Amino acid sequence: MVGRNPRRWAAGAALALLAPLLIGASNLSGSFELRVLDTHNLERARLGIAPLRWDPQLVASAQRWADHLAATGRFEHAPDGAGPPEGENLWAGTRGHFSPEAMVDAWIREKRHFRAGVFPNNSATGRVEDVAHYTQIVWRGTGEVGCAKASGAREDILVCRYADAGNYVGERPF
Repeated sequence: MVGRNPRRWAAGAALALLAPLLIGASNLSGSFELRVLDTHNLERARLGIAPLRWDPQLVASAQRWADHLAATGRFEHAPDGAGPPEGENLWAGTRGHFSPEAMVDAWIREKRHFRAGVFPNNSATGRVEDVAHYTQIVWRGTGEVGCAKASGAREDILVCRYADAGNYVGERPF
């Protein structure tokens, strides 16, 4: 409805037209990667935050952990590695039933509990775990992402790794 809020409509139209430029990557190997990255970057664009770039090393790291989770049937964050810290978001759902956009959107929907401020005091519920996936996606200092999917007997697992990591106590997400 253009008549109700023309600025909002114009901003949405501009975002839709610019979406291919906002994905922050080139030479991705397939639509899964493009769709995951685009979903991240559309949310960041809504907030005026620079787009993430796709990082093949983060993809490889995420793939190893996704394969491990799918093979073991476990669902847990990876232990901290020896290198620089990476942020990590995990998702699991019924095998074959969710699009890449729906997987990432499960994290983005946490914004309904988000409130501005210093991390970890960003949750309107008082529980940081209700917003921590969302804040990692929109963390201003994060510049790269790499995600991978693996399938277990009944579930698909999505692991996304982020550099620089976000969710630092005492800092503002954006």
